[in-house]
Amino acid sequence: MAKLWGGRFTKSTNKLVDDYTASISYDQELAKEDIEGSLAHVQMLGECGVVTEEEAKTIQQGLHAILKKVESGDAHFSTDMEDIHMNIEKMLIDEIGAVGGKLHTGRSRNDQVATDMHLYMRKKTQVLIDLLEDVQYALLEQAKANVDTILPGYTHLQRAQPISFAHHLLAYFWMFERDKGRLRDSVKRINILPLGAGALAGTTFPINRRRVAELLDFDDVYPNSMDAVSDRDFVVEALADCSLIMVHLSRLSEEMVLWSSQEFQFIELDDAFCTGSSIMPQKKNPDVSELLRGKTGRVFGHLVGLLTVLKGLPLAYNKDMQEDKEGIFDTVKTLEGALNLLAPILETMTVKKDRMRYAVEKDYSNATDIADYLAKKGMPFREAHAVTGKMVLYAIENKKYLLELDLEEYKQFSPLFEKDIFEALLPENVMRARESEGGTAPHQIEKQLKLAETSLHQSESF
Repeated sequence: MAKLWGGRFTKSTNKLVDDYTASISYDQELAKEDIEGSLAHVQMLGECGVVTEEEAKTIQQGLHAILKKVESGDAHFSTDMEDIHMNIEKMLIDEIGAVGGKLHTGRSRNDQVATDMHLYMRKKTQVLIDLLEDVQYALLEQAKANVDTILPGYTHLQRAQPISFAHHLLAYFWMFERDKGRLRDSVKRINILPLGAGALAGTTFPINRRRVAELLDFDDVYPNSMDAVSDRDFVVEALADCSLIMVHLSRLSEEMVLWSSQEFQFIELDDAFCTGSSIMPQKKNPDVSELLRGKTGRVFGHLVGLLTVLKGLPLAYNKDMQEDKEGIFDTVKTLEGALNLLAPILETMTVKKDRMRYAVEKDYSNATDIADYLAKKGMPFREAHAVTGKMVLYAIENKKYLLELDLEEYKQFSPLFEKDIFEALLPENVMRARESEGGTAPHQIEKQLKLAETSLHQSESF
């Protein structure tokens, strides 16, 4: 099959070259975007008189016919035509005849593929934002049901202070809120049109790039044609944003793996999101959460891979840039799958409130409140910290927890202790005492829940 660009060549390309350089096996993902960009381009060509209005109409009709085949799965792509652009153009010529060859007037595959990628990233960015909001809603509902649920908060994976489970869940809500903010901000750089830049230097045809931007709902056009065809910053930025989302998904998944273990028993994951063992019949494995955690590596890899591809490229377009696609396609697929799973996992998990409460009664995580108690009675905090440390050591050596010590034992360490120390050390009072803004006290969590709901409602109107 003759190449659409083959006029200058005396030999056909080697079959190995065709197989190695062709991108149609994966860039057919851009079929709809390629047609969308072509429809706007040819409309502009007709309006500018570069092609006749009749020719423009015929080409548009042909593109719509191909789009129907793409949407129905009846479009057949060929490696001989290398990429999605040449495949669509060949289909168009087959559909409407030689006039289809006029579609490529005033553009290059270089600015065409860049435009396709901008259209793709704009669409997928909104999809990811919507999926993140589904996860946020799931977190919010679990948080509302667990404001008074007490569990140990950890630092260094050591029990630190009693907190509300709602407070813990809402920490992830705000991580995902920042993720959405980064994605939204990236649209400023995605929504710039490269089409009309040509191969690298613009075109001799009297085109109107602003009209194409208007038709495709872009905010602006690239002011430099060389930058337009060689810029993949927006893809790198998307990969970086997705990498951070995966960090947050991985951290939450790790906690669900820990919490559902026999050692913690803080939650139970629904059977629908777990698997069993081929040899140990008692096992209920959190495999989905583990895979959510594990797939982080492949997303990081795609980010580093594209950065490495781009770091040594001279201006303007180079074939290396073909390597931007598989990584971002796989990353988007990975994120869509992960976020689609995470929301129902959160919605269906069972929270073992009694087990969480038992955990905070069998540790020394209320020790900070002894130091605070003494500081409020006038003892310098650093001294109070030292006194409390000695008390904890005493309790450990005597195989007691702090609430199991009697008042006389407390007074051995300071005469400032009174009976009210026992009220101050109850887990629910330790939690309620954290009244500073953003703290774990139920009153503050209720404020946080309202703020989270407001944030989601504002997102819906964005």
